[in-house]
Amino acid sequence: MATVLVVEDDEFVRSAIIRELAGRQHVVRSAGCALDALREISQHPPDAVILDLGLPDLDGSEALKMVRGISDVPVIVATARDDETEIVRLLEAGADDYLVKPFSGGHLGARLDAVLRRARSAPPPQVLRVGGLVVDANRRAAELDGGPLTLTRREFDLLAYLAARADRVVTRKELLTEVWHQAYGDDQTIDVHLSWLRRKLGESASNPRYLHTVRGVGVMLSAPR
Repeated sequence: MATVLVVEDDEFVRSAIIRELAGRQHVVRSAGCALDALREISQHPPDAVILDLGLPDLDGSEALKMVRGISDVPVIVATARDDETEIVRLLEAGADDYLVKPFSGGHLGARLDAVLRRARSAPPPQVLRVGGLVVDANRRAAELDGGPLTLTRREFDLLAYLAARADRVVTRKELLTEVWHQAYGDDQTIDVHLSWLRRKLGESASNPRYLHTVRGVGVMLSAPR
């Protein structure tokens, strides 16, 4: 069982997909436009997304780029466009798979099961490297430019989580859920730990090297440019 977000503006098609996936014991949420979908993904991260390209507020290919800016969730694009060049472009932009409309419920279910298997079987790298930053999950040790970093347990967990998602924006809600293991909490707790971590990385919020705040969304770890 997985939580699946269906992004489709056609109410008839959306209802049919929801019935099919619910019948396969998945938990299904839905959105009828790109902005609602992005809000759902950032606030309630699903296990997979079925993304229609013909959305009323934003072209699905642009929505895909925005999804990839905040999440690495598996995305299956549902499209009526069967042009090979367009499909290749979508896969290169971050789609994990695609379905050309019309498609059967069985075809959708099989494709969804496949991307979920790939996502769940992919082992996370144990040694993460982002620029001069090295995070060793097995040893729970981190280095910066060849020198050791002295981190508290929470600081290490925070750094490791961000390093595993380098170059994508991680929301504060996701950090609270996945690093602090709390459903609710105060953003100030996260901001304080980020501030301590920045000091140990030799940077500040006003002059970042690795930790970049995306106002109103979250934080992104990326190598200095």
